[in-house]
Amino acid sequence: QVQLVESGGGLVQAGGSLRLSCAASGRTFSSYAMGWFRQAPGKERDFVARINRSGGSTYYADSVKGRFTISRDNAKNTVYLQMNSLKPEDTALYYCAATTRTAWATRSYEYPYWGQGTQVTVSS
Repeated sequence: QVQLVESGGGLVQAGGSLRLSCAASGRTFSSYAMGWFRQAPGKERDFVARINRSGGSTYYADSVKGRFTISRDNAKNTVYLQMNSLKPEDTALYYCAATTRTAWATRSYEYPYWGQGTQVTVSS
């Protein structure tokens, strides 16, 4: 199994930027595709972004495309989410997740490993 710990969340004004990090334990990080999800109060947990095992392929939800960038550094066992041009509707608890699925997975149930989440709050 892999343990995931998110960091980098905080309070930011609309139009600002944040960089989230997800640190993974173990030495098999490169065997997992990684995803970012977010959940606002009273809402479903929604897909944000995904990156494949090597980092050569990414996929984004339409709501964040062009503003967010997912990346990974397998040597550091870390995945990142760079968030630019933040909007109040981006406010949510952001989760890092890992999966062994090779197809582009966008559903929470496809990710068996999860971090504890980091809060992102965007003020208007």
